[in-house]
Amino acid sequence: MLIIVGLILTSVIVASFFLVAFIWATKSGQFEDTYGPSVRILFDDEKKPDQSPEKN
Repeated sequence: MLIIVGLILTSVIVASFFLVAFIWATKSGQFEDTYGPSVRILFDDEKKPDQSPEKN
């Protein structure tokens, strides 16, 4: 019986940790932009000019 109580307490502690982590991520703006990452892959990156030293 003592093991069942220990497992329940452990699972409640782990679940509360994940709940606090989810609330923290929500309040810090982690889930605000749901559209941007799905479309960002469709756009090409701008190519930067070659900045290596010229060969003579």
